[in-house]
Amino acid sequence: MSGRRRRREAPMPATGAGLLRFFEEEGKGLKLRPEVVLIAGAALIVGVVILTKFFPV
Repeated sequence: MSGRRRRREAPMPATGAGLLRFFEEEGKGLKLRPEVVLIAGAALIVGVVILTKFFPV
């Protein structure tokens, strides 16, 4: 029975203290490419800098 279980489960990667685990199931939610996240972050930073130049506190 243990051999049967081993074939069904994917082997876990060898990591530092076994803290890293990978799962094949994807959760529901918004999926964004990393480029979109970086561009949005840069745009937010630029927007804040521009607003502080035109509207100082």
